[in-house]
Amino acid sequence: MLEEIKHVYLRSHPLFNNLCEKRLCEARSVARVKIVQRGDVLYFVENDYSKIYLLIKENIKIRTSDRMGNEFIDIINAPDIFGDLSLEEHIHADQCAEAVSDNTIVCCFRATDFRRILEDNQLMFMHYVNMVNRKLRKMESRYSDLVYLDAKERLVRFIKTWAKANGSQHGDKIIVRNDLTHSDIAAVISTSRQSVNVLLNELKGLGVIQYDRKQFELNASFI
Repeated sequence: MLEEIKHVYLRSHPLFNNLCEKRLCEARSVARVKIVQRGDVLYFVENDYSKIYLLIKENIKIRTSDRMGNEFIDIINAPDIFGDLSLEEHIHADQCAEAVSDNTIVCCFRATDFRRILEDNQLMFMHYVNMVNRKLRKMESRYSDLVYLDAKERLVRFIKTWAKANGSQHGDKIIVRNDLTHSDIAAVISTSRQSVNVLLNELKGLGVIQYDRKQFELNASFI
C-alpha cells in the first residue's frame, strides 16, 4: 500500500506527471514519503548527505539564518520543490524547512539519487531547471521589492500573492486560512513584527481586510 501511495504522490507532482511508468517506479524505490504536522522541521542535511523534497500538499516555510543571526523566511506552496536544489551537497546545515499546516505531505530524495534520476530523464531535467529558474526570479523580485517598495507596499503584495495561491472565493470575499504568525510575515517582507501588526490594523481600518487567528478575509476587488 505504501508503494502505491508513493506512486500516486509522485505522479501528482509536475516534475513526475509525464514520466513513463518504468522510470517512475525506479524513482519511487528511492523516495520516502513524510506526512508532517504544523511546526515539524525538515532538515536539508541529515547523516552527512543532503536532500531534496517535493512538496505535494499544503505549505512550507523555508528558514535561513545569516552570520549575524538574522532569520529569513520564504513561504512556498504545493506543488513545489525545496532542499538542496544545486544537487551538489553544498548546502549549509542550518537551512531547514518547517510545516505551517497540519498533514503536509512531502516526498524526500537523497540529492545524489535525485541527480541520477534527472540525468536519465532529459524532459524531467528541463522541467526541473524551469522550476529552479522561477525560484530565482522570485528571489530577484523579492530583493527588488526591498529596494523600491516600503513596508506597507511589500505587505500588500505579499497578502495578494498569498491569497491568490491559497485563498478561496466566497461571493465578493477571498478567504485565506491563517497559518502564519505576524513574526513569519515580518520575516518574509523584511520588517518588524510590530510594523506588521500596525499595518494590518491600518488595512483593517480601511475595510480592505478582516483577520483573526484562523483566517484572513479580503475583498475580492483588493486582489
